[in-house]
Amino acid sequence: MPEMEIPDYYELLEISPQASQDTIHRVYRYMAARYHPDNLETGNLEKFTQLTSAYKVLSEPNRRSEYDAERATRQPTIRNPMSSTVDFMDQGEGDLNRRLAVLAILYYRRRMYPNSPEVSLPEIEDRMGFPRDYLDFTTWYLAKKRYITRADNSDFTLTVEGVDFIETQRATIPLLDKLLTNGSHTDDNEVPSRLRASEPPPPDSPSD
Repeated sequence: MPEMEIPDYYELLEISPQASQDTIHRVYRYMAARYHPDNLETGNLEKFTQLTSAYKVLSEPNRRSEYDAERATRQPTIRNPMSSTVDFMDQGEGDLNRRLAVLAILYYRRRMYPNSPEVSLPEIEDRMGFPRDYLDFTTWYLAKKRYITRADNSDFTLTVEGVDFIETQRATIPLLDKLLTNGSHTDDNEVPSRLRASEPPPPDSPSD
């Protein structure tokens, strides 16, 4: 009988496995307020319940230690690539979806590993399940918008402008929110429109 998969509570809360108790508490309060069922704009009972379960484990040192030990013994679950649920090839919306996917990958990496936020092109290709040959226009566009930068070793990182875009637009772009919340579990019929040739968002976005 196969072992039950344990949820990745750190990924769920979008924090590093090395996060302090203060960070765990602060992030939980922020996300719980966002997804609480009483929040008419962004409430999500299932997401709120998952966040609460994660917080109960990670906020208690002994339970967290037991969880960390069990988590370390399990092999990472192989995810379906984003392309299994998001249309990256549509002539009209494919470019927009690719931009959002790249931003989501880089945002997650920067939040989880702030000391090593770089993501290589092969990693992006693997996570999206989409050939890198088709990503040149996507990365060029995002770099010109100053949402991402590319280091000398060709790895990509998210910029402050990129963070601002995500945090100001997440609530208004369903696909972006789902990419950040549920990874590859997205609906390909929810098409974004804010990454067309628009001006960068104002820098006074909220931060957690």
